[in-house]
Amino acid sequence: MGEVKVIEIKKSIFNANEEDAAALRKELKEKKIFLLNLMSSPGAGKTTTLVKLINNLKKDYRIAVMEADIDSDVDAVKILNGTGVKAIQLHTGGMCHLDAEMTKQGLDNLPEDVDLIILENVGNLVCPAEFDTGACKNMMILSVPEGDDKPLKYPLMFQVCDIVAINKIDCLPMFDFDMDKVKEYIHGRNAKAEIYPICAKNGKGIDELADCLRREISEWRK
Repeated sequence: MGEVKVIEIKKSIFNANEEDAAALRKELKEKKIFLLNLMSSPGAGKTTTLVKLINNLKKDYRIAVMEADIDSDVDAVKILNGTGVKAIQLHTGGMCHLDAEMTKQGLDNLPEDVDLIILENVGNLVCPAEFDTGACKNMMILSVPEGDDKPLKYPLMFQVCDIVAINKIDCLPMFDFDMDKVKEYIHGRNAKAEIYPICAKNGKGIDELADCLRREISEWRK
């Protein structure tokens, strides 16, 4: 495997983030590149889920990954070693999110001969939800140990996400987590959100989640 390239992201100098995001989406649409913004709290299983998803999807798409963290290249190395796809690490310099201009800085360091780019945003249920990255779709992961009340406590995160994966369902017997309730809470904030219970550790539900992304990518390309 090759070495991971680390990109030091500079703070955006643009205030009009929504305009930057719209312009980036237009550019991606023209190039037929699908950018997925993946969010969650730390430890929810973003990277493990990504490895499973990428290995499911890479036979159909040319994939690259941008891993955003305050520091370290741990996650990018995991992606590179676990999937073999191109992965770069984005250091945010202490910032707890990416915006559209910062995302574009990362994209500029990736090859253009890709179909699917996945941005693993900084682990946080607050700040990343507030900033449009220019992604085509937003996805978040909620893990069973976090509790079924997170849509009530962090409503914006669930409002902006098109897809919600509920991870670590193998832990359901050990936690007071009501699957019906959490679906009710999520749809109370976002009636259109697609919900997929998964276990990234053993792969349960990954096929269904991957098929959802295939549909989204196909629709984006039209």
